[in-house]
Amino acid sequence: MTNHLLNAALAAAARGWRVFPLRPGDKRPALHGQAVCPGLGDCAGGHRKWEQRATLAPDRIRRAWADRPFNIGIATGPSGLIVVDLDMPKPTSSTGTPSGVTTFEALCERAGQAVPATYRVRTASGGQHLYFTAPDGPRLGNTAGTLAPLVDTRAWGGYVVAPGSTTHSGTYEVTDPTPPVELPAWLADALSPVPHRSRPVEIRVQRCGTRAAEVALQRETAAVAAASEGGRNSQLLRSARAVGRFVAWGDIPRHVAEEAFQGAGEAAGLPAAECRATVRSALNWSIRTCRPQQEATA
Repeated sequence: MTNHLLNAALAAAARGWRVFPLRPGDKRPALHGQAVCPGLGDCAGGHRKWEQRATLAPDRIRRAWADRPFNIGIATGPSGLIVVDLDMPKPTSSTGTPSGVTTFEALCERAGQAVPATYRVRTASGGQHLYFTAPDGPRLGNTAGTLAPLVDTRAWGGYVVAPGSTTHSGTYEVTDPTPPVELPAWLADALSPVPHRSRPVEIRVQRCGTRAAEVALQRETAAVAAASEGGRNSQLLRSARAVGRFVAWGDIPRHVAEEAFQGAGEAAGLPAAECRATVRSALNWSIRTCRPQQEATA
C-alpha cells in the first residue's frame, strides 16, 4: 500500500500538481499545526502550512511516503487547478435530494453548455471531482454551494484528495483520464469575486412601519450592504433576525423587510438565491422565537 500511494503521489507531481501527505485512511493533513510547530526544517523561518509545503520534488515525496501509507492531498491553488466537487447527499438529507452530479448537469443545461469533458475522479463517497486548469485573472478561492447545492469548488486555500487514496468509504479512482481543460468562461464568471466597493451602498427603505422598526431596518440593512466577503451571509442572518421581531409584532410588513434585506445582500455581493433563503430562514426564526412585545418593552 505504501508503494502504491508513493507511486500515485509521484504521478500527481509529474503532472505539475503539488502534493502533501494526508493521514492514513483519512482526508485530513498529516502535517503539524501552528500550535505545535517546532520551528525547524521547512518551518525554520516561520510556520509553513500545508499549502506552502506542498511539493513537486520527487526526493521529498519519496521521503514523506517511505514508511507510512499516507493518503495524498493536492494543493489546488499552487497546482494551477480549480476542482469542482460534486458531492453526494448526506444520510440525513430528505428523500429525493439530488446529488451534486445531477445538480451540476442541470446547471450546465440552464447555462446552455455541455457538461465539460475533463479529468474526472470518483470520490470515496460516490461523488465526483472535475479538474480544470485555472484561468488567467484574479485568484479564485474555495466556494461551498455558490454554484448550486452540493456543488463546491477547491482553488486557492483548498485541496482535494488525490486518486489512489483510500478512506473507510472507498477509494478515489480516475474515471476519465482526459487532461484537465481550462475552466469554462461561464463557470469562471460565476465564481469570480464581486469587486469590493470603496464606499457603502445606500439602501432605501420603504416607510410603512413604526419609527423604531424603520430605524432598525435602515441600520441593519446598511450593516449588511457594507459587510465584507467571508462575513456577508452571517451578517445578513444576524441583521434579519434583529429586525424579525418587528415583523412578528406587526410594526413593519414582512414583504418590506424581505425586499430591503434582499437588496442589501445582493449589494454586498451575495447571490440572489442565497439572500432569499437566508432572509426567509432568519425571519421565520424570529417570528417563531421572539417574546411578546409587552414583555420585550417592559
